Amino acid sequence: MARIYPFRAVRYNPSLVRLEDVVTQPYDKITPAMQQAYYQRSIYNLVRIILGLPELFDEPGVNDVYTRAARDFEDWRRAGILFEESEPCLFAYSQRYAVPGAENEVRERRGFIALGELQDYSQNVVFRHEQTLSKPKSDRLNLLRATHAHFGQIFMLYSDPGMTAEKLLFSSTTSPEIDVTDEFGVSHRVWKIVDSNTINLVLGAMADKKLIIADGHHRYETALGYSREKMPDSIPETRRNPANTISQPNYPEAAAMMTFVNMDAGGLTILPTHRVVFGLANFNPAEFLERARTFFEVAPAAGAPPQLMQNLAKAKGTAFVAVTRSGSYSLLAKPETVAQALKEIPDRQRRLDLTQLHSLVLEKILNITPEAIREQRNLRYLRDAGEAADQVARGEADVAFLTNPVTLDQLREVAFAGEVMPQKSTDFYPKLLSGLAIYAMD
Repeated sequence: MARIYPFRAVRYNPSLVRLEDVVTQPYDKITPAMQQAYYQRSIYNLVRIILGLPELFDEPGVNDVYTRAARDFEDWRRAGILFEESEPCLFAYSQRYAVPGAENEVRERRGFIALGELQDYSQNVVFRHEQTLSKPKSDRLNLLRATHAHFGQIFMLYSDPGMTAEKLLFSSTTSPEIDVTDEFGVSHRVWKIVDSNTINLVLGAMADKKLIIADGHHRYETALGYSREKMPDSIPETRRNPANTISQPNYPEAAAMMTFVNMDAGGLTILPTHRVVFGLANFNPAEFLERARTFFEVAPAAGAPPQLMQNLAKAKGTAFVAVTRSGSYSLLAKPETVAQALKEIPDRQRRLDLTQLHSLVLEKILNITPEAIREQRNLRYLRDAGEAADQVARGEADVAFLTNPVTLDQLREVAFAGEVMPQKSTDFYPKLLSGLAIYAMD
């Protein structure tokens, strides 16, 4: 069962800072330019904690990005820049945004922020859909150990056609406590929920849910490992989260801060993540296309990237576009040939565009090893199709592959089967802001 808890959040004091000046995108979406901009925006911007800049005379464990993060967090709390709520609560969270690449389409995604118990995947309560890498997890673990706090939310999906939580949490007509617009024009609004009856009803409604990690696989696995480090010698067998009572995790590190979003409520957008291949020895577009014809129907594709993406969305079957310096080409899978070539892969995986792109195009045709793919030696991931094509045109890449986004049904099917997609398969938009609430485990 999913165990979810209200918590006494640590939050920015709006009387001392402008929230627009201190909140950030998730740490792994912060570019160097964004990092510099956040630094300049405020001396209390959260980037200084979640993605601090290294300094010339850093000494690991003595004076480095992690020790400075811990120092700043402590100092800001002591100075009142950050304050702790007086009682446990949940936070209703709404994001209103224009859909990238869609003309005049505006959506609203609703969810709520709470603590979620960290459970091993083998317990079949929390499901992943992507593999993780050790380097990002090591970085986040160092930050957790130094600060003993969670500053961003792990993005969790669940299914509830009855939309119980939404009806309970968004029935109020009061003004939100937080109302900020980020650098991408996304409106983020947050309401604090302290009514114990409402909280109990939400917890009860969530008790039987299974959860899929949408964003935050590395942070989830890092938090799970950290919770095991801190697990007391004796944990009571009786869990303390019956549906009709407010309770807390058995120990603080047993939970992490999460945003829970109903897959059945609408408002979800998954963007494609395009693959850009570079650094290949003697790459020849004509030879590549000839080899690709073994598995795909290859045809010239005309138009700029927006037109290429529109045509790709209309393709019948698995397809993607290869952008080379000699032109763009559509690759439409030959189902029987692909099925034979990938017969060792489960059918639900075999039908995925990105599985075919990775297993057939990157590995078999271009001879990029799985290890090189994992370590991104010859591969970049980009959201912007135009930028992917431009990198090829500028000679910074050999070929770019424009892809359709993974669907929510595909994600659900693969995750609940206990399988994983290729890395960077999904790009949920927009991202959850960091700094709206903080979970301090002390």
